[in-house]
Amino acid sequence: MKLNGSEIVMECLLEQGVDTVFGYPGGAVLNLYDALYQYQDRIRHVLTAHEQGASHAADGYARSTGKVGVVIATSGPGATNLVTGLATANMDSIPVVAITGNVGCASLGLDSFQEVDITGVTMPITKHNYIVKDVEELADTIREAFVIAKSGRPGPVLIDIPKDVSGAVCEFTKKPAEKVSNYAASFAPEDLNEALTLLQNAKKPYIYTGGGLIASNASQVLRRFVDLMDAPVSSSLMGLGGFDNKDERFIGMLGMHGTVASSHAVTECDCFIGIGTRFSDRVIGDVKSFAPNAKMIQIEIDQAEINKNIRVDCRLVGDARYVLDALCSKLPQQSHPDWMAQIKAWQNEAPAMMEKPSADAVTPKEVLETLAELGGDDLLISTEVGQHQMWTAQFFPFTHPRQLITSGGLGTMGFGLGASIGTQVANPDKRVVNVAGDGSFHMNCNELVTLSKYQIPVIELLMNNNVLGMVRQWQRLFYDKRFSQTTLDRNVDYLALASAYHIDAYRIEKASDIRPVLEEALKTKRPVLIECCIDRDINVLPMIPPGGALDHPITKLAIDD
Repeated sequence: MKLNGSEIVMECLLEQGVDTVFGYPGGAVLNLYDALYQYQDRIRHVLTAHEQGASHAADGYARSTGKVGVVIATSGPGATNLVTGLATANMDSIPVVAITGNVGCASLGLDSFQEVDITGVTMPITKHNYIVKDVEELADTIREAFVIAKSGRPGPVLIDIPKDVSGAVCEFTKKPAEKVSNYAASFAPEDLNEALTLLQNAKKPYIYTGGGLIASNASQVLRRFVDLMDAPVSSSLMGLGGFDNKDERFIGMLGMHGTVASSHAVTECDCFIGIGTRFSDRVIGDVKSFAPNAKMIQIEIDQAEINKNIRVDCRLVGDARYVLDALCSKLPQQSHPDWMAQIKAWQNEAPAMMEKPSADAVTPKEVLETLAELGGDDLLISTEVGQHQMWTAQFFPFTHPRQLITSGGLGTMGFGLGASIGTQVANPDKRVVNVAGDGSFHMNCNELVTLSKYQIPVIELLMNNNVLGMVRQWQRLFYDKRFSQTTLDRNVDYLALASAYHIDAYRIEKASDIRPVLEEALKTKRPVLIECCIDRDINVLPMIPPGGALDHPITKLAIDD
C-alpha cells in the first residue's frame, strides 16, 4: 500500500507494539503530528511542557516496563532539548527511540531556520543514530532502531527525519516485529568451570548486583543463585529491587552512601561476584582497597565493561539471566554459617539511622518508612537527584524489579517528574510517587501542567530544605563550610503553586503530620503535591569521601556541626 513517510512511522510504531509516545510538536514534525491525529485511536500522545520532560517520560516508561520508550521532537531547539534525556538513558542503558524532524534534504547544511545536525550532536550519547534521506529506507531504519535499542546492552537510538522525507510517498509492506532475545552468552565453557571452582572454594562470598540484572529480567534466577551460594547480597543504586530488600540476606547498597555492613563485607570477602555492573567510581571508591582479599568474578553482557574499572579474575560475558542459570545448573549447595553470622552482626552494629533536630521534626527517614508502610509493594518510586535520592535508596524497601525509577549514571536533576509521568502512564493500576528536592523540583516543575492536564495521579513528594542539600553537604565536609550558592531560600509557596495548576497540595511541618497527610494523598486518585519541611542540615550518612576506602565511612555528622 502507498503511504507517506509519517504514516510509515505510525505503522512501524504499531508493528513494534508501541501504544504511547511522548513529545512536543513543531514545524519540522508537522507531517508526523498530522499522522498522529489520524492514528490517535491506536497511538496515545502525551504532550509535555518541554521536550526534556518528554524524553524523561519516555525513559520512565521504558524503565518501569522493560519496553522501548518513544519520544518525538521537532528540529533545532526541539531536538537539542532531548540531549540531556538521551544522555541520561544512555548512561543507565535504557531503551528509548527518539524521532526528530529536520529541515528538508535540500536545506541541510545551509544553516536553515531551526536546523541542527542532531545526529552529530547525539553521536556520543546514543547507542546508534540515523538521518533518513530516502523514504524508501524509512521503515527498515525504524525497525532496525528498535532492535538496536533493546538488544544486547540496551540504550537510546535517535532517528532524524527531514520534513520532505516525512511527506514523501512510497510503497509500504507490513512486517512483524523482529523478536529480540538476549538469552545467550559468549563465554567459553572453561570460563564457567573457572567460576564454579572459585565459587565452591569461597568461604566468604559476596554477591553484588547492578542495573544489568534488572535489564535482563534475572531476579528469579538470582534468588536461586543466592540460596545456593548462601551469601549476602548488595546492590548499586541502579540494582535496587533486583533482590528483595526486605530479605535477611540483603545488606544494602554498596559505595559512597552504602551501608556500613556492605562496606565491612566487601573488605573482608574472599570471592566477589559482580552481576550486571560497570563498577562506577561512586561504588568502588579507592580502587586499590576495593575487595582486597577477593577473587573477582564479573558477569556482564558488554565486553567493554570487563576490566575497565576493576581487574577481574574470571569473566562471564553474556546476559545475566543466562549466565546465572548456567551457574545454578552446576553449582552444588554451599553453606557459610559463620560468614552469614558475621554479616548479621555488622548489620546489628550499624543499622541505618538519622538524627532528628528536635522531637517533632520531620525526617526523610520517617516519611519514607511511613510511605512504604502505607503504600505497600505496589508503589512505584521515581526520584530526582540529590540527598532525597539517597535517602529514598536507603530507607524505602524496594522489593521487586523496576520499582525504583532514578537517574544513576548521569545524575540528572530534573529527571524525576517527567519520568514519573511516563511511569504512571505505563502503569495505570499502580501509584507512582516522585521524591524530589526543592533544587531539582525547580528544574522541571513546569511538568505539573502535564500532571494536571491529563490528571495523572502522581504524588510529588517534595523534601524542602531550602538548600541544594547534597552540594551543601560536600561544602560542609570538604570546603570548610563555604556554602557558595547552595542556600536557596526562594520563598516559594509550593501549595499556592500547586493550586495554580489545580493540583491538590498538603504540607508536612511536624512529625505528627506525616501519617495523616500520606494517608490522605494515597486515597486521592488525582495528582498531589506534598511539601515536607525538613532541616537544611540533615545529612546523607554513611558517606565515603570521593576516592576513599570503603572501610572508612563517615557515620556521624552533627546537624549543627
